Amino acid sequence: MTYDFLQLNGESSVPLYQQLYSAIRRAVESGYLKAGERLPSIRALAEGLNVSCTTVESAYQQLCVEGYIRARPQRGYFVLDARRPEPVRAVLPSPAPRPAAPQAVYNFGSDCVDSENMDLKLWRRQIRDVLNRQELIASYGDHQGEYALREALSSYSYGARGVLASPDQIVIGAGTQPLLSILCGLLNGGETTVAMEEPGFRQAEQIFSDCGFKVLKLPGDKDGPRMDALAASGARLLFVGPSNRVRTGTSLPISRRMELLRWAWGNGGIIIEDDHNGELRYRARPIPALQGMGAGRSVVYIGSFSKLLLPSVRIGYMALTADLLERYRRRAGNYNQTASKIEQLALANYMKSGQMERHLRRLRKLYGSKCDLLSHELKSAFGGRVEILLQETPLSMILTVHADTDAETLRDLALRQGVRIGTTSGGEKVLLGFAGIPSEQIKNAVQCLKTAWKDVLS
Repeated sequence: MTYDFLQLNGESSVPLYQQLYSAIRRAVESGYLKAGERLPSIRALAEGLNVSCTTVESAYQQLCVEGYIRARPQRGYFVLDARRPEPVRAVLPSPAPRPAAPQAVYNFGSDCVDSENMDLKLWRRQIRDVLNRQELIASYGDHQGEYALREALSSYSYGARGVLASPDQIVIGAGTQPLLSILCGLLNGGETTVAMEEPGFRQAEQIFSDCGFKVLKLPGDKDGPRMDALAASGARLLFVGPSNRVRTGTSLPISRRMELLRWAWGNGGIIIEDDHNGELRYRARPIPALQGMGAGRSVVYIGSFSKLLLPSVRIGYMALTADLLERYRRRAGNYNQTASKIEQLALANYMKSGQMERHLRRLRKLYGSKCDLLSHELKSAFGGRVEILLQETPLSMILTVHADTDAETLRDLALRQGVRIGTTSGGEKVLLGFAGIPSEQIKNAVQCLKTAWKDVLS
């Protein structure tokens, strides 16, 4: 065998064994060295290249590990079939250049909060305190979530929402979608259809669909999902957000909540209660959660902190029923925790110190004030040409704008004037979130909307 293709450079910063490994690998991949071909012995190649046996042995060992050659006892080293196929380059059309998007000066997005009103100094301190406890952060977190946080959540959720759940019933995850994925796994093998009130909730629908569940949309009446439609559907799983109906912005009255509980108890059904920001109600006291009203029976409760803390702190929690808890325990070791252990422990300290409750009281006042201010400015600017539907706990308003165009065009016109707004899931109406915009910007932002829409308003 000739070694012309093995060119080693003793002056290079790359170690000789690595140069030799790379040269042989390229020869195998290109087909220069054929499958089944025998390589020189370590001693013979070392003498031929005037290098040490250790250099050749190190290169051969790495090639064996990666599957380019194989060592056969008493016989030597042989080439394996590791040729690379000729790459087929797809000819893709050059994308058309995108025009630069207008920059938003005012943000009515529903995916952010006003950072000026977050207690970031205190949150940093909690994170720093956890980071200083090396014995805690040098290991993986608990599959179910850190016990310190589950303990704090058990107390907090009872005080804030009337949820009856021990720390052992609570599962922590990085928001609603990861928790729903676990729940769907626990429910698989039984029910395959989940019902929810029209128009639905697309993030939850996506998870149900991904997990093989059929989503059935139910019509609603003035109080919530219609009970006759639920009974006729044959479904035994119901996903519901009792604290905020998308269609009306209101919460389910006690009478309908009790009807739903009786449906679940009488039909062996399970209610999945999405209580997104349920404790953030500021116009009146929050109605207790369905889970607590049902004494923890037949209701899986899901809560989160996206608008209480920061959207970037991805922590949610789920309180399981007794039956589902038993299923979870049998497979808990197979789940990886999706929420940061450091942030979980920081949140546990934040809650146990009483800071969460104090922060919640501040936020209720703040968002109540922002809500009133935005409503006043919209009525002053648009009068009857805009109908306003408050969604209290999502901290947003749905606008029915009487205009000669659709909501998506209104959104684009607003952005040209420097105002970022959204549309509802179906794209029919305008959505204004007021959690992220500072109070002092609201008046100017509404005036920019008025300018943006002046030519299309009816």
